[in-house]
Amino acid sequence: MAETPDAVVAGHICLDVIPQLSHITPDMFDAVFTPGRLTEVGPVAFSTGGAVSNTGLALHKLGIATRLMGKIGDDTFGQAVMQIIAAHGSDLTGGMVVDPAANTSYTIVINPPGLDRIFLHCPGANSGFGAEDVRYDLLTGARLFHFGYPPIMARMYGDQGAELVALFRRAKATGVTTSLDMSLPDPASPAGRAPWRKIIERTLPWLDLFVPSLEETLYMLRRETCDRLRQAASDADLLSQGHRGLYLRTAERAAIEAMGRARPSNAKAWARRELWAPCFSVEVVGATGAGDATIAGFLNGLLQDMPPEGALTAAVAVGACNVEAADALSGIHTWDETLRRVAAGWPRRELGLNAPGWRFDAARQLWIGPADQA
Repeated sequence: MAETPDAVVAGHICLDVIPQLSHITPDMFDAVFTPGRLTEVGPVAFSTGGAVSNTGLALHKLGIATRLMGKIGDDTFGQAVMQIIAAHGSDLTGGMVVDPAANTSYTIVINPPGLDRIFLHCPGANSGFGAEDVRYDLLTGARLFHFGYPPIMARMYGDQGAELVALFRRAKATGVTTSLDMSLPDPASPAGRAPWRKIIERTLPWLDLFVPSLEETLYMLRRETCDRLRQAASDADLLSQGHRGLYLRTAERAAIEAMGRARPSNAKAWARRELWAPCFSVEVVGATGAGDATIAGFLNGLLQDMPPEGALTAAVAVGACNVEAADALSGIHTWDETLRRVAAGWPRRELGLNAPGWRFDAARQLWIGPADQA
């Protein structure tokens, strides 16, 4: 019998198709991508992408019993997705949905050295993912439910997010702790024009953790609405700031105590906190899945019942390990290996935070904000 999962990760999943372009230099790029020209490239690599793969498999590598819930087609790319996931663990695919009428989502990744990546993305089956595609029976025994990338899942942002709201309402009713990650939509697309502030506000009553990047938050909420949202926010907001680290702000103690089965045992230590964790110093090889890995580190810290300072430190540690490899997963180590590296005195990057009320805690290597009530 399959092990009852501690965490369920649902949402966007795709197959990444990555041709090897190491011989193409930046000065060759315009000539290479000229219509009608044939350019010889290296072998192709296949990997799974999206929040389901990146965050879900990262949690699995960190030692958390995890199930993945994405939607794929009954096609060659869908078979590849299932094979790649099953290679990490046979139980991981137990919540996947195969739709014979849909095409599997894929992304062609143009990644020549020295240049930013170009993505050619087909949403495929992700566009049809709905609240009915979540296995709520698996949530009844899980502690954490994480959902990722609704801005590239058409049903999730249509009708002012009605499907997303329904999904989180049903998930929260199982008693699980709920978490939501976002992605940055194309501003010219229907997703980019969706009423994201309204969608997020409608979802908040059933949301415990809101974990987007700062850029996604500012795009979707606009600067003038961020403060207003904070007043009605989820129990904990985690904002990834790329090379500047990770920001956490939490709600009152009563809200922390009502977070669901993954709630901290010491609610007082988590209540009304404002913290900022600088990144660890590493040689960056690639940034694929770095935000998802950082989120996985934070979620695992919560599942391990760490205090907020420990969970933030673990989050930026897992994210730093991720960028030491070109792909989304091979840089991630076990949880114990990651914590040993931190304990050994892994140096941090200089954050240089200069804002009123912030102070640096040298013992924990974290910045403490003016709203922190610890």
